[in-house]
Amino acid sequence: MLPSLHIDGSVATLTLRRPEVANKLTPPDLPELLRHFDTVNRTEQVLVLVLRAEGKHFCSGYDISEVAASSQTEGSSFGAMVDALENCRAITIAAIHGGVFGGATDLALACDFRVGGRRSEMFMPAARLGLHYYQSGLERYVSRLGLDTAKRLFLTAEKLDGEAMRDCGFLTHWAEGESIAAEVDRLRASLTAMAPLPLLGMKKHLNRIAQGRADAASIRDEVQRSVASEDLAEGGRAWKEKRQPAFKGR
Repeated sequence: MLPSLHIDGSVATLTLRRPEVANKLTPPDLPELLRHFDTVNRTEQVLVLVLRAEGKHFCSGYDISEVAASSQTEGSSFGAMVDALENCRAITIAAIHGGVFGGATDLALACDFRVGGRRSEMFMPAARLGLHYYQSGLERYVSRLGLDTAKRLFLTAEKLDGEAMRDCGFLTHWAEGESIAAEVDRLRASLTAMAPLPLLGMKKHLNRIAQGRADAASIRDEVQRSVASEDLAEGGRAWKEKRQPAFKGR
């Protein structure tokens, strides 16, 4: 089944629904995922997008039998889909409850946060399969994990367990116990409690800085927008009154 999207107020949940093949992605999934990202981008009330999956594993990557035929098609490639996720307006969380393999590791790295636990595991078998990875995926690995770890994972196809994923920075948040759901919920609640203007603006500009595309004028504009916002005044009042602020995104 194709991935599904559910929106509930400020939170969108995108679910991979092919558990019988460890949620392997196929060519029809790519435009569907792009459509869901576009829906999130156009839905102003959504602040957080959670990527999750049915079954035992998060995702086993892209169907290797389709790589030569379709995965590198200009403008509609697997990499283009992952780039679109990285540039999603909302804050993105990958809920990695089991294995994340191959191209799905890049899908997870494109997210702002990655939650996992002891049942999580990952590996990148591109070299073992004879595949040279695409540029933006290589850049994400180096940007998120550092050159030495990127080489370790790409060039040796070493499998990492959950603790090793946490230690190398692949997982940004760690869940104790058998389930990661509580940690995903905690992170989601923390993010949706933030003021929308700086939350979404700083996500965008942090990514651009990491990509070497910092836009000083745009950053200044967004700083001034936040300084003049109702939310900044509300944040100050709430701090003094020792209560949770009620942000409105303006």
